[in-house]
Amino acid sequence: MISSSTRPANPIDVEDVRTRVNAALAAFMDGQSALLGGISPQLGPASDALRDFLLDGGKRLRPAFCYWGWRAAGGPADGSGVDGSGVDGIANAAAALELLQASALVHDDLMDRSDTRRGLPSVHRRFEALHRDSGWRGDREQYGASAAVLLGDLLLIWCDELFLRSGLEPAAVLAAKPVFDLMRTEVMLGQYLDVLEPVAGDSTDEGALDRAQTVLHYKSAKYTIERPLQVGALLAGAGPELVEALGAFGLPLGEAFQLRDDLLGVFGDPAVTGKPAGDDLREGKRTLLVAHAMRGLPAADARHLDERLGAPDLAPEEVAGLRGLVARSGAPELVEHRIEELMRQSLAALAAAPLADERARGVLLALAEAATVRKY
Repeated sequence: MISSSTRPANPIDVEDVRTRVNAALAAFMDGQSALLGGISPQLGPASDALRDFLLDGGKRLRPAFCYWGWRAAGGPADGSGVDGSGVDGIANAAAALELLQASALVHDDLMDRSDTRRGLPSVHRRFEALHRDSGWRGDREQYGASAAVLLGDLLLIWCDELFLRSGLEPAAVLAAKPVFDLMRTEVMLGQYLDVLEPVAGDSTDEGALDRAQTVLHYKSAKYTIERPLQVGALLAGAGPELVEALGAFGLPLGEAFQLRDDLLGVFGDPAVTGKPAGDDLREGKRTLLVAHAMRGLPAADARHLDERLGAPDLAPEEVAGLRGLVARSGAPELVEHRIEELMRQSLAALAAAPLADERARGVLLALAEAATVRKY
């Protein structure tokens, strides 16, 4: 086990990772905003919305794991641009993951009909308001949805652009690109399965737990921690042994992260999460927490939870009632126990991993705790 004395206090800010990633995003957006402005002044609201969404908050967790995968494989702290050019290549490559995350969130908020993100209007709501305030013709909700789809797609295109033009050695980028691409495929398919479950699945059947686990695995666990770590390591020239070891650390940690997120989605404080209380219930998310709740409740209560989860007319007092059912089912305790189990597995893998830089081990431990020990 790694000594607690080596754990940094603010792991995402060690070696200025957050500041460097934010600077990379700001510089990238400067160039893209100029491109949009050159196409048409009508793209100003789109440019502003994308800049605000990218630069106004965000934990930068995925870029941090990418960076520390790089450092774990012996990548230098200065970011090593091509031929000593001074370009912070790893910050650019890690920032590309934040563009991917932004794309996923814009689309996710639209699919979930979320009104807010990080305490601000979600992108589709922002463009609905623009339509309304401008007095434009047509259906403002359709306009907002169309804008969110297109801008989310644009962010997905841009994540590839920034990754490929990061400034790192082309051979290193080429080595990491297959895992980068696999990560994007996995998260999209995990998202599709997440959308499928509320309409085609039965939360009371025997397969519900397995289906929820599959969604957790691909939509979040691999995408949030395992793949970013492996991408960063491959950019630094890691061999198969280290890539596999980082996967053994990152996958259970990613599952624990999402399970914590599921608890926050039902019981979280809006002041902390930036989302309304019980938002996952309102959105009808069939998480592992919900699947466990179905099995822990009496049949009548399980049917009520299944029928009302995500109902369009769900009132705030009914959301509170559904939260009470989940709490009484014993599911939160099961999920907390599973988080502890996964953390033990993850940290054992980290302790045994053949890292090229011992400092990275301590920072990765601190990142693991930051990702999973979050308050309601």
